[in-house]
Amino acid sequence: MPIALVATSHSPLIGKNDPAPEVRAEVDQVLGAARDFVADFDPELVVIYAPDHYNGFLYDMMPPFCVGAAATAVGDYGLPAGPLDVDRDVAYALARGALEAGVDLALSEAMQVDHGFVQPLTFLFDSLTSVPVVPIFINCVAEPLGPASRARHLGQAIGRTLAGLDRRVLVLGSGGLSHDPPVPRLAEAPPEVAQRLTHGRNPTAEQRAQREGRTLAAAVEFAGGATGLRPLNPDWDRLVLRALADGDLGAVDGQSNDWFVAEGGHSAHEVRTWIAAFATLGATGPYTVRSSFYRPIPEWIAGFATVTAVPQPSAASLEQAAR
Repeated sequence: MPIALVATSHSPLIGKNDPAPEVRAEVDQVLGAARDFVADFDPELVVIYAPDHYNGFLYDMMPPFCVGAAATAVGDYGLPAGPLDVDRDVAYALARGALEAGVDLALSEAMQVDHGFVQPLTFLFDSLTSVPVVPIFINCVAEPLGPASRARHLGQAIGRTLAGLDRRVLVLGSGGLSHDPPVPRLAEAPPEVAQRLTHGRNPTAEQRAQREGRTLAAAVEFAGGATGLRPLNPDWDRLVLRALADGDLGAVDGQSNDWFVAEGGHSAHEVRTWIAAFATLGATGPYTVRSSFYRPIPEWIAGFATVTAVPQPSAASLEQAAR
């Protein structure tokens, strides 16, 4: 099974609170190169790990992981809305494989996904239905959270099942790195916010606009130097990128949940999507990072990174290529 990986940060603030033109141009160039990488690979299936931001998954039932057998984008922050082209048979096979490997997860026949899933797909493809996908939700914001190492176990189980497919598979991780946007937490929420975190699925257009407006306002203040949000941490971001590139996932997922928050902010837990993606790639053998970009971008409240990776060629393939 041919396999390749793209892991990228996302931010709903892209295009709404952009950094200096030269920084935006640099990011666009990097994402364009990742798009070319994907086009050259020509995937027949995309398995995407991503979080949710209380749009599709709420406290009425919050699983640690969920495989989507059908999924619809909610269209937050002006991103495309509508159904994804989900490969239902593969989704069920991946869910069965993970459960047989001892990884507990949920399965949804009506998954709702937000910008965490949709934006990376728009980075790399012309539409949400360009290539069949299997969306895999990883809870990265709703406490209590299990240990980050569970994301590695999930990714490994998914990778072992994918190895049995005769298809070109792109593994896509969406999230991170250091960032601490104003995502509410249930333990600190006033009653009306707690109600939304539990029962606030399918908000009205006005309610969604109010939520998104608050995020944009916080980003403008943060980029202007306000200290209400935890600062970005480039040193931590680079440590994470080095560990994942080296295949040393335990250096990251072996840490406590408090470590993620202290070093990268509450939403740094989105690195779990990268851990799962790299673990999926690593389940097929050693891998090599092809490209790696990183820049802290306060306008997007993001330590923004994009990485591509492929399996290392086997000794047999190297020998054949040398003939």
